[in-house]
Amino acid sequence: MKLLSRVAERLYWLARYLERTENTARLIKSYNNLIMDIPIGSEPSWMILVDILDEKNKYSRIFKNENEQNVHKFLVEKPSVTCGIHHSIAQARENMRTTRDALPEEAWEYTNGLFLFSSENRTKCGRRKARLAYLDEIIQRCQMISGLIDSTLPRDNAYHFIKIGCLIERADMTARITDVGAGDILDREGLYDAIDPILWGSLLEALSAKSAYRKAVSPIVEKDPIVDFLFKEENFPRSIYFCLREISIEIGDKPNRQNVTKLLRSSMRKLRKFDASTLTRDQLHKFIDKFQVSLLVLNEEFYSSWFTGEQNDRI
Repeated sequence: MKLLSRVAERLYWLARYLERTENTARLIKSYNNLIMDIPIGSEPSWMILVDILDEKNKYSRIFKNENEQNVHKFLVEKPSVTCGIHHSIAQARENMRTTRDALPEEAWEYTNGLFLFSSENRTKCGRRKARLAYLDEIIQRCQMISGLIDSTLPRDNAYHFIKIGCLIERADMTARITDVGAGDILDREGLYDAIDPILWGSLLEALSAKSAYRKAVSPIVEKDPIVDFLFKEENFPRSIYFCLREISIEIGDKPNRQNVTKLLRSSMRKLRKFDASTLTRDQLHKFIDKFQVSLLVLNEEFYSSWFTGEQNDRI
């Protein structure tokens, strides 16, 4: 089935915002769990969450103090914060509203329910127990919507663009968490060696990767194997290599795919050669920084290949 280019674009962003909502909720939950497991005074700053989402400048314009309550308000409560949970939910809902004909009927009901739940509860979870309950509910509702789409939507262009949006968002978040999270741990190296395994475990938990890592690599959590696993493990759905490979599969034989395919192949070649043990902290950061730029270029190629031009063009 062919899609209007504007519908394909909205489905793509629907998936990105749903994935962003779930990823951000899991990230905040992981950090909340972390600070309850390590000694007071040795925990990373709450601002690491803002740094991962690259919104420190915006945070500074809204809040003067960098503390738990303000970071929570910034990422959960404020609807104007574009990296925040409620903004992502609202955007997912709006994109769903304008593409309802291309999706299962229940998808709108579930997404609207997610929006209403967040609207009613996002300002009621200042305490950690209530916050974790809120985050768990957000994650479960996002997974319910994703599961509904995955189990009922025909494998046509609507499904393909939803998957492409989900996968590029997932790859971006894995890169962000690895860059900032690993950087923070390495910058603290030698100060709190006893809790380093807990910190690396928390990084895996933020990506729902702890069990998969232990099964595929080792029960021992160490920097180089973890970074390699998150970047190039072929069988883990949140590794960057897996996401890019699956995007190439979803693209299939779509028209105007040549530039996108070329970018994907180039990125996957670099990932296959990647070896964390050969890189310093600064080299790792530069590699990830360049890779995130390549994801931005890939997003731009999606637009030039399929989303721009006449709004009534069909794909």
